[in-house]
Amino acid sequence: MIVEVIGGLISGSLALIADAGHMVTDFAALAMAWGGFVIAQRPATWRHTFGFDRFSILVAFVNGLTLFAVAGWIVWEAVQRLNAPGSILAGPMLWVAIAGLVVNLVVFAILQGADRDNLNVRGAMLHVLGDLLGSAAAISAALIIMATGWVAVDPILSVLVACLILRSAWFLVRQSAHILLQGAPDGIDTRAVATDLVETIDGLIAVEHVHAWSVTPERHVVTLDAYVGEGQRLGPVSRAIKARLDTEFGIDHATVDVMRRTGLDP
Repeated sequence: MIVEVIGGLISGSLALIADAGHMVTDFAALAMAWGGFVIAQRPATWRHTFGFDRFSILVAFVNGLTLFAVAGWIVWEAVQRLNAPGSILAGPMLWVAIAGLVVNLVVFAILQGADRDNLNVRGAMLHVLGDLLGSAAAISAALIIMATGWVAVDPILSVLVACLILRSAWFLVRQSAHILLQGAPDGIDTRAVATDLVETIDGLIAVEHVHAWSVTPERHVVTLDAYVGEGQRLGPVSRAIKARLDTEFGIDHATVDVMRRTGLDP
């Protein structure tokens, strides 16, 4: 990041400065992700009964918002450069961009070995992927300037990188906001859950008030009301429901209220 800032100022390349600006958010994103992991390891308390896992989701949401801000700044600066183009030293720009590409490839390879189901890890990978593409764009711009002298390619490719950053930002904000709003986990249709349980568990006649959400992308929770007929034992049905939710839907934290439905019940 520091090398790209210096190289961008010396060469006059917006693509390098834009990539460095994105790296600033990467540094913050990785630092917040690390902090999120540390805080999430704290045990649950009477005030935070689910623990602190949600902190990492909040971090991912903030990271997505920072990506929007960075992309907006890049586009604004690119418009200024297109209106008033300046000289660019393609040689220094090329070598600094190559160094940035190598660093980003190494970091991306390291993150490939992490837990890709974790939203913070995926967010960090998106940040680094954006940097990688930014370095590739800077290399392309330097080569074009060296070959043709067309300096406008630098802000144009910067806008392309900004568009890729916006795509990453939208993905992070949308998914983290869905979790924070306690939306149903991806791939889990609460209507299908109710139907499946009634069809597969003996003695179960109805499932209502199914609520499913995620504490984190890896940790799903569900609550539901289950109804059985007269004379049906409640304990075995409750255990069967929890086992089915675990094996079929990957939900290992379920609160199940099993009741008998009599002829007076609606």
